[in-house]
Amino acid sequence: MLLTEDAPAPTRSADPAFRRDILAGLSCTPKATPPIWFYDQRGSELFEAITDLPEYYPTRTETGLLERHGADFAAAVGAGRAVVEFGAGSARKTPHLLRAIAPAAYVPIDISGDFLHASSAALGDAFPGLPVLPLVGDFNGPLTLPTAIAAMPRLGFFPGSTIGNMEPGEAVDLLRAMRRLLGDDAQLLIGMDRIKDRDRLIAAYDDAAGVTAAFNLNLIARINRELNGDMPMDGLAHRAVWNDDKARIEMHLEAVHPLTFHVSGERFSMVQGETIHTESSHKYGPRDSRLLLRAGGWNPVQEWSDSDGLFSLMLAEAA
Repeated sequence: MLLTEDAPAPTRSADPAFRRDILAGLSCTPKATPPIWFYDQRGSELFEAITDLPEYYPTRTETGLLERHGADFAAAVGAGRAVVEFGAGSARKTPHLLRAIAPAAYVPIDISGDFLHASSAALGDAFPGLPVLPLVGDFNGPLTLPTAIAAMPRLGFFPGSTIGNMEPGEAVDLLRAMRRLLGDDAQLLIGMDRIKDRDRLIAAYDDAAGVTAAFNLNLIARINRELNGDMPMDGLAHRAVWNDDKARIEMHLEAVHPLTFHVSGERFSMVQGETIHTESSHKYGPRDSRLLLRAGGWNPVQEWSDSDGLFSLMLAEAA
C-alpha cells in the first residue's frame, strides 16, 4: 500500500478501532473485515429489515421458541435475576423473556448507541417497573456492568445465533469473557442456528429483495463516509456461499471488475473476482454446540428447539 498524492486525506474524527480494523482487513490476503462494523445506524436498520424477510428463518423461529417456552424459562431461571443482553439491537425478542421470568433489572449492550437508546426507551415504557440500564459498548471487548446490578444474580441473553459470526476459537474466548463478566452463579440463554439444507441457508443470506445485499454494501458506504474512502459501490457485489468444510455461510463483497480505491489515505486494489470476506455464520450440530459451551466455561442444562430442528435455544450454567 502506498500513500499517493491523489488519495483523499485521512479522516480525523473516525473511530480509531474502525479505521484500524478496516485498514488491516483490506491489507491482508485474502481481504476480510470484522462483522461488528456492519452496525452503524443504517446497518442496524437494515438488519432489522432482514429479520422480517420470508427467507430469513432464524428470527421468527427463535421468537416462536421464546413465546412457547416462557413457563419453562421461568422454572429454570427463576425470578429476580438481572438480564444482560449482548448485542441487544432493537431488543424485539426480549419482551417475551422479560415477561416470562420477572427479572430485577435489564442491561442491554450494543455498539450502536442511538439504536440502543431508542430500543431501551421503548422497553422502559413497556415495563415501567423494570430498571433498564443501557450500556453502549462492544461485547467483544472489556465491559463494566452497572453498579446497580452488582448484588444480583445474572442471566446472560445472547439470541440470534450471533455466536456463529465468530471463529470457533473466538467464540470460546467470548463465552469465557461472558462467564467472567456475569459471575459464578450466572446462567446464559443462547441461540444456536443448526446445520441444514444448503439452499435454505444460502437463501436466508441472499434474499430475493436484495436487503441482505444492501446490508453488506452499507459497510462500503460507511467506510467511504467515515474513513474518507472512495470505494466504488457499483464495483462490488454481494455474494453468499456455503463452506461445507467449515459448516458456515460466508458473506463476501466481490469485485465485478478490477478496482483501485483509497481508504484513510491508503491505496488498495482488487482484481476481478477478488473478494472482501465480511461475515461468517457458523452452524452447529447439537454435540458441537454443547462442546462449544463447555469449552467456554458453561455447562448446558436445557435445550429448546422447533419441530423442524432449524434453531435451538440453550440454557447453560456457569461451570
